[in-house]
Amino acid sequence: MNEVTAGIVFLIILLLLFGTGIELGFGMALVGMVGFAYLNGWTAAMQLVGRDIYDVITNYGYTVFPLFILMGQIGFNAGIAVRLYDAAHKFIGHIPGGLAMATVMGATGFKAICGSSAATSATFASVAIPEMNRFGYDKKLSTGIVATVGTLGCIIPPSVVLIIFGVITEQSIGKLFMAGIIPGLLIALFFLGVIYGWAKVNPKIAPKSDRFPWSDKIRSLPEIIWVLLVFCVVVGGIMTGFFTPTEAGAVGTFAILVLAFIKKDLKFSGYTKSVTESLRTAGMILMLIAGSVILGHFIAVTNIPQKTAEWLVDLPLHRNLIMLLICLIYLFGGSFIDDLAFMILATPIFYPAVDRLGFDPIWFGIVIAITVAVGVVIPPVAVCVFVVKNITKVPMGEIYKGVLPFLISLIFVGILLFIFPQLALWLPAVLFR
Repeated sequence: MNEVTAGIVFLIILLLLFGTGIELGFGMALVGMVGFAYLNGWTAAMQLVGRDIYDVITNYGYTVFPLFILMGQIGFNAGIAVRLYDAAHKFIGHIPGGLAMATVMGATGFKAICGSSAATSATFASVAIPEMNRFGYDKKLSTGIVATVGTLGCIIPPSVVLIIFGVITEQSIGKLFMAGIIPGLLIALFFLGVIYGWAKVNPKIAPKSDRFPWSDKIRSLPEIIWVLLVFCVVVGGIMTGFFTPTEAGAVGTFAILVLAFIKKDLKFSGYTKSVTESLRTAGMILMLIAGSVILGHFIAVTNIPQKTAEWLVDLPLHRNLIMLLICLIYLFGGSFIDDLAFMILATPIFYPAVDRLGFDPIWFGIVIAITVAVGVVIPPVAVCVFVVKNITKVPMGEIYKGVLPFLISLIFVGILLFIFPQLALWLPAVLFR
């Protein structure tokens, strides 16, 4: 077999391995090692594996993962999301669909310190859905919005998806964070519009809740202000170059930790749980990256990225249609394995083609982040939907009926990014001159 044929055969073997339930990082490392050995010999393959794993584990830049994940876990276990939801509830709960809107606003605020989609959906499934049930909200709306707000974590900084994309493509994480702000807020705004319109058309689906006095509203404001302050320090520090993304993760984690201890909301058991979950998640991500690096070196020697780039560039299609095809491949691949894992696998293959087509790499990162966001709420690997189902015991079909209107909002924002790329590129251009 020539190099390209060998590469295709081993990638098919990798997909078959994924079907056995093997850990994704180990599967990529194994196929990459065996494939590299097939083309270059076992001695070269073993040296490659040892060097790549060592480089990933000892890379200072990768400490950004456990730091930002720890910041989100501390915020989660300290009940910050609960207080954000409560504050939003006090301000807008009395309008049609107000509790569902409060879920969006609370989740948007929580995303400023937590990049995990599943953690956000799990938090608000436990907090917001019982409150919406108490006021008689239709389960389609309550479960649908809670499952979908988790997608904001793929786009609003500090997004783990954007961090990983920046690492793989060697793009500025600070620029990616800035690029994700406007599309992320736009998605949240569309979510609010869908809820309001749905409640106006069918008031029974989202009854009004209690109206709170202004004294209660004002007392809840500090909860919002503290989170905004941490977000501004973290993102502002990166934006001004005062500290690196890794240092920003450390500063943000320390700020959230101090805030949690001052408010006495975090017990020692909660702290140890946060550290344990962060290390577990960060270890999983680092293994995915190590596996993808090994696989990437094998794919590089097969010339598949170059051949793919040539094939895509030579297609008799407009470059936007080619980009749409790439996004569909990401969605299709994410139907078989975890969307984040497929992003790590596919990005080194398609990135050269995107570069040759003349697309801005920062814009491409946001488009892929939205693609991953769509992937986490569509079957069969719909992580956020599974989380909500397991917590609420509402049938999957009912949840998907509620997800659909918000899914359309996500896709619509993706379309807007194709029409108006400056939605993603304006802030980085202004702030990183």
